[in-house]
Amino acid sequence: MRIAIVGAGPSGFFAAGHLLAAGHEVDLFDRLPTPWGLVRGGVAPDHPNIKSVSRVFEKIASRPGFRFFGNVEVGRDVAHEQLLDWHHAVVYAVGTAIDRRSGVPGEELPGSHSATEFVGWYNGHPDFRDRRFDLSGERAIVIGNGNVAIDVARMLTLTGDELAVTDAADHAIEALAASRIREIVVLGRRGPHQAAFTNPELLELGELSDADVVVDPRDLEVDPLVADAELDETVEQTLEILGGYARRRPSAAARKRVVLRFLASPVELVGDGRVEAVRVVRNRLVRDERGVVRAQPTEVTEELPAGIVFRAIGYRGVAVPGLPFDERSGLIPNDGRGRVTGAARTYVAGWIKRGPSGVIGTNKRCAIDTAKALLEDAEAGVLGSRPVPEADAVERALRERVPDLVDQAGWQSIDAAERAAGEPAGRPRVKLTTVAELLQAAGAAAGKEAALR
Repeated sequence: MRIAIVGAGPSGFFAAGHLLAAGHEVDLFDRLPTPWGLVRGGVAPDHPNIKSVSRVFEKIASRPGFRFFGNVEVGRDVAHEQLLDWHHAVVYAVGTAIDRRSGVPGEELPGSHSATEFVGWYNGHPDFRDRRFDLSGERAIVIGNGNVAIDVARMLTLTGDELAVTDAADHAIEALAASRIREIVVLGRRGPHQAAFTNPELLELGELSDADVVVDPRDLEVDPLVADAELDETVEQTLEILGGYARRRPSAAARKRVVLRFLASPVELVGDGRVEAVRVVRNRLVRDERGVVRAQPTEVTEELPAGIVFRAIGYRGVAVPGLPFDERSGLIPNDGRGRVTGAARTYVAGWIKRGPSGVIGTNKRCAIDTAKALLEDAEAGVLGSRPVPEADAVERALRERVPDLVDQAGWQSIDAAERAAGEPAGRPRVKLTTVAELLQAAGAAAGKEAALR
């Protein structure tokens, strides 16, 4: 069989690896000229160990039967129905690309940004290359209590020297090094027991060279609603780490502070022409009629001056033309194992399948489960025995539609150019941050001419 996988991030690669190992061919598509998804465009630049999973992806890409087609967007350059004509099945591993909105008044003011924009900007994602962030104020507020919120806070504290050895985009290194922000307040609507960040991310805040971590001991007092509950080991570790921060004395050398606030929700972004403050309400925990512990606002409010605000409160997917889409969940509906509801020979994997949760290992298990479901369907005859065009014919048709298609060789040229640019400065790479630069490095036009000779 030949299977198309749309989305060249972790889920796409892990699904490809399982299908290739089973003896099938895989065409991996991505709308960007580059693969690796959030490993390239989402993982924080100061986390090179996490980024090292890209070596696994390159091993998968080296297997017989694998082809990469970058700079190809489904719905723009090729339709879902065309992919089905060319392949025995199609797997969508497109992630959840847009941020959820908080819906509070003032959210649209200048100075209010999504974490998606900021993370893409400092990682050199072409979609966010030209974003501008005013870092001249003394306080930034990050709304959210997950790992992305922690990443944003941490990136705002790194020194120029720390940033200079990463693969952060050059424009971001320059701007962050010149930042005047001295305090980053992270707002979580629920208590520390319900925080979504992981303990390794939380611990890492305590290792910052130029910032103190501030926690109000009162936020760690055990709420009666959870006092009798048996805390799992992870939550106990979280409380222990936060308790250590609450007891820690401020460092005389640190120029910045990361303040972790709990049971606090924004109710309005305030400002005349741009964000100047965030009005925050104090929450309390209540148990609803189903027994679920939730945050409920009280009458206690305060106003926190701020020069910039980032919201990191979750993500949702984008509809794929030709496929069903659940607007409420922001996902492509499926049977839980990846079979898309009402769409023959079509599957989903990763965040677009189950929602934006978990780490790279979670997506690996999810993607392999989808690949197994696909193989089970093939064994049962669900995918049929219809012949598909030869691989070369598919590539020729794609290059006619997308003259600047980037294949695996083109990506390897980009990769080599970026690594070579970073080597003199001891950096992993210097990222090319526009599609035009990436295509030039890939030699896409030359590849097209060679293929059509």
